[in-house]
Amino acid sequence: MGDNESGKPESGELFGIPYNFEEPSIGRLLSSHWQPDEGMFVEQPFGVGYTLNLANWRSWVVAAVALGLWWQESQQGHEETDDEEPVEVIVDDD
Repeated sequence: MGDNESGKPESGELFGIPYNFEEPSIGRLLSSHWQPDEGMFVEQPFGVGYTLNLANWRSWVVAAVALGLWWQESQQGHEETDDEEPVEVIVDDD
C-alpha cells in the first residue's frame, strides 16, 4: 500500500471494493487491462472498483454487446428526428 504525505493509504480495499489513487503509469495501465491468468474483471489501475480484463474473451463479448446497444440506440435517435413532421391539433370548443 502506498502512503501519501498525509499518511492516508493511496491504495487498498474498502468494504471489499479495491481502490488505487497512486499516480498511474503507462506500464501499470497496460498490465492491469491484460491479465491472461485472471477472470473477466480485474482491479482498476486508477480509481475505484473493477474494469474489464481484455485478455479474457468474455470481456470482448461484453464490449461488443455494449457497442451494439449503443449503436442501436444512436440509430433510433436519428430515425425519430428524421421522420418528424408537424402534427396538427384540432381543439373543438363546443
